[in-house]
Amino acid sequence: MEVVRAVIAKDRRLSVRIIAEETVNHAFYKDVLERLRKQVQQVQRDIADDWVLHHDNAPAHTALSFREFLAKKNIPVLPHPPYSPDLAPCDFYLFPKLKSKLQGHHFGTMENIQKIETDELHTLTENDFQYCYDQWKKWNHCVTSQGS
Repeated sequence: MEVVRAVIAKDRRLSVRIIAEETVNHAFYKDVLERLRKQVQQVQRDIADDWVLHHDNAPAHTALSFREFLAKKNIPVLPHPPYSPDLAPCDFYLFPKLKSKLQGHHFGTMENIQKIETDELHTLTENDFQYCYDQWKKWNHCVTSQGS
């Protein structure tokens, strides 16, 4: 948390993406994905072995140790075109939704920001996720057809 505060103190114009790249490395990302994978195996056994990972080409996602982890766990990855962060659901759906709660406000502390964003995440419904998935399918069709 101190690293994030130091980065923000240097330049308050930094985006969440830039801050995240400073703090999320391949080891952290691997740990998050492993916890997610185990949770899916426990809660959704019917899809536990039938899902595909879609992420962008951030350094944490393309690190050799992370790609080896994916291969070892037999986790298929949907190809993501380089320099296309806007094709990731978080970028075209979730982040804009979360950023709208932050724009034009000063929250004073990181804890206040975390509370506002956590509360916003809790408002997401199954319909929100379905809408996001439907939009992603459109984007994915564009990618697989190479824009045609």
